[in-house]
Amino acid sequence: MTNLIENIKNTDFHHILMDWVVPYSVKIILAIIIYYIGRKVIRLISKLIRKGMDKSGSDPMLSSFVMSIFDLIGLILVIIIALAQLGVDTSSFVALIGAAGLAVGLSLKNSLQNFAAGIMILVFKPFQKGHFIEGAGVSGTVEDIGLIMLKLKTPDNKIVIVPNSTMFSGNITNYSMTGQRRVDLLIDIAYSANIKEARDVILGVLESETRLLKSPEPSIGVNALASSSVQLFVRGWVNTADYFAVKADLLERIKVTLDQNNIEIPYNTLDVNLRTDVNVKTDK
Repeated sequence: MTNLIENIKNTDFHHILMDWVVPYSVKIILAIIIYYIGRKVIRLISKLIRKGMDKSGSDPMLSSFVMSIFDLIGLILVIIIALAQLGVDTSSFVALIGAAGLAVGLSLKNSLQNFAAGIMILVFKPFQKGHFIEGAGVSGTVEDIGLIMLKLKTPDNKIVIVPNSTMFSGNITNYSMTGQRRVDLLIDIAYSANIKEARDVILGVLESETRLLKSPEPSIGVNALASSSVQLFVRGWVNTADYFAVKADLLERIKVTLDQNNIEIPYNTLDVNLRTDVNVKTDK
């Protein structure tokens, strides 16, 4: 006990205070100030970036993602600067983050491909929610655009989940982007039928369809001289929402109207000729 008291008496508290307590207290305070101010600056810049993206009409999902990445990178940067102020060697810390990022990237290779494709879809906007598209071997209405996958609803009310990289790596047909679609029909009539009469009959059906647009005007013409019929093309423009209904109605009404005017729609036939005068030799 006596030795402990003597050690305390002989301890140079002034030296400890000036050489250790004060310098490290200042470093800790500065590190806290750097972290606090750094977070405030990051949030301010994040708000400015978000406002700029909103004014430019960027997708809300893309804006949220960019802000999340910016906040994460800013937080890591502020922490590294604060640790450096404390005298911590941050080079090993940065190397550790890089190694961890590489390991995660290799383990999530396919997911990162889908993620990158999702970003490209949100940036270039080849389609939007509600558009009817065809791609990756499937067609349907876009229900949801995610960062990893895409949700489509097919015409028969099935939900198909397509990875973004699969959709973005091939051709994408967007039927809704322009707002109008052309109805293309092929109608076969017999060679014995009068082409002009058939054309006039079909044109009457088109003129009576109020959902067909007046401009561009509907058109009818000979598409091909097939083996058993004269093939006519029938074209008319409609609003995209009316496409399937108009196509089905036109096919039905054209068939009924041609029948009423005794214009034959031929079907493939096969002629079989039997020969009875063939001499058959048999071996005896």
